[in-house]
Amino acid sequence: MSSNTQVSKSMIWTALIAVYLIWGSTYLAIRFALEGGLPPFLMAGVRFVIAGALMLSFLKWRGAVMPTRPQWRNLSIMGLLLLVFGNGLVCVAEQTVSSGITAVAVASAPIWMGIFAAMRGEHPSKSEWIGIAIGFIGVLWLNAGSSLSGSMTGMVALILASLAWSFGSIWSRGKDLPSPFVTSGGQMLAGGAMMLIVALVLGERWPHDVSHKALGSVAYLIVMGSIVGFSAYVWLLHHVRPALAGSYAYVNPAIAVVLGALLANEKFGANDLLPMGIILLGVIAMTVGKAKRAK
Repeated sequence: MSSNTQVSKSMIWTALIAVYLIWGSTYLAIRFALEGGLPPFLMAGVRFVIAGALMLSFLKWRGAVMPTRPQWRNLSIMGLLLLVFGNGLVCVAEQTVSSGITAVAVASAPIWMGIFAAMRGEHPSKSEWIGIAIGFIGVLWLNAGSSLSGSMTGMVALILASLAWSFGSIWSRGKDLPSPFVTSGGQMLAGGAMMLIVALVLGERWPHDVSHKALGSVAYLIVMGSIVGFSAYVWLLHHVRPALAGSYAYVNPAIAVVLGALLANEKFGANDLLPMGIILLGVIAMTVGKAKRAK
């Protein structure tokens, strides 16, 4: 096995672990920001505009080639699908929907990604489909004891968010885009700007009294959730199959449960360990399927 192959696999696993751990914590950070009085689209828009501007400024300073006009068009479409509809509607839903429903809804993303990929002729392997099924069962089991109460509006928002995120992820494959990290920064800047427009139309305003926890949560979302985590995800979209890139949806709920228990006094018991193991088993099955397809 060549050193280049070793480095490539190491980079893939580093990006996967970053997305698993960081995005697993963003649900709690979003919750803290919303509880601190920040409106959903304005909070998310500020988050992504700052993150995107910082990232593009740094990359330009390092000599990276900035997007062309056609590439900005593609980046804007990705920002609309993944951020405005995807992340934005998740923020809206978290105002009224329990964490259980949120985790289950987001866990459907790899299934939709597999279906959209199949529609493009990129059929997931048998092992990947098995991994998708195992992972979804694990997430359902993990959330079986959760409070599955929430508004109908919130539940519809989560379904639309999952569909938009999945379609946008598959749509971006093969499109004329700049380098992965420039793509990440440009997408965040474009999507964040559109979120601010939505916030303006909806009449959202930045409150006068914002808690330190809410501000700290936004800072965490900018640096870790956006710059680090989102960049890792965009990189994965360019280097692995959709089913593996979307496997974060099965691991994130387990991470969210642990962090919720440690930082927000949410209920967590030994009975949660088995479904978490099933979730990880699903990810392993998807990874094996990806490795077999690569041979």
